[in-house]
Amino acid sequence: MKIYTKSGDKGTTSLFSGKRVKKYNLSIQAYGTIDELNSWIGLLKDELNEVRNIDFNEIQETLFTIGSHLAADGDEKMIDKLPVISSTPTSNLEKSIDLMDVELPEMRNFILPGGHKLSSYCHIARCVCRRAERLVIESIEQNNMSSEIVVFLNRLSDFLFVLARKVLKDHGLDETPWNPKKN
Repeated sequence: MKIYTKSGDKGTTSLFSGKRVKKYNLSIQAYGTIDELNSWIGLLKDELNEVRNIDFNEIQETLFTIGSHLAADGDEKMIDKLPVISSTPTSNLEKSIDLMDVELPEMRNFILPGGHKLSSYCHIARCVCRRAERLVIESIEQNNMSSEIVVFLNRLSDFLFVLARKVLKDHGLDETPWNPKKN
């Protein structure tokens, strides 16, 4: 199988159904952003191998499943052939969040992203996750897809925020609170 087909050279690509669409199609943007997020999760997995109780592979597999549902573009026959999007990965994220959160100080302010490269990576992944969530919500409104996708992405962004905080704590670094300046 060749990596290049030249079929997209004029700005179109195929969905799972074979339907050709412009590369700026909402479904393409949504699953492209999911793919970008999955790459950031891969980087975090590589860099944060010391963080226990986190199944980065499950997160990545769930993102691939979400991408496949988006590529089906609401085609129920295609969706029926795909892996089911269950609530289990969301529940596992919640367990990971809870385990990390008990070690963290209570939040009293918004926190500025940064403080350590790995924490910043978590924040970038969180922002990409939020963008994916916005695109997916719009795509779900136009197509017949599981609302569990949005729940998972919402929880994943929460997870990435808490992970960013945990990275700082694990490295003995302080969070930088946002203190709005009053004019």
